[in-house]
Amino acid sequence: MASPVARKGKSNAKAKQNSAKRGLYSRALDEAESLDFELARGVEGIDDEIALLRVKIKSLLEKDPENVKLIMAATNALARLVMTRYRISADQKNALSSAIGNVLQGLAIPLGIKYLP
Repeated sequence: MASPVARKGKSNAKAKQNSAKRGLYSRALDEAESLDFELARGVEGIDDEIALLRVKIKSLLEKDPENVKLIMAATNALARLVMTRYRISADQKNALSSAIGNVLQGLAIPLGIKYLP
């Protein structure tokens, strides 16, 4: 049987290993978030994040259409994610940003929202 000191050493080593596994964000997460984080670590790619951001932008447009600053920030984040996902060129990025801007303008004007490109 191992001595109490040896068992404590093994326990500390295991704790350090678990801490290193969870990484930089472990102290900032509560228990539920830690479980979600572990699940998220298994997800490959950013397609889910792109879909989630699209849903959030739609929700934002419906619930807070006057918050143009947040809408533009979310739209720019979406453009960056899509660019990353498809690794598009600078010209394609500009075209995508323009297309997203046109969609926002097409939504904003009928809703009576001042659109600031």
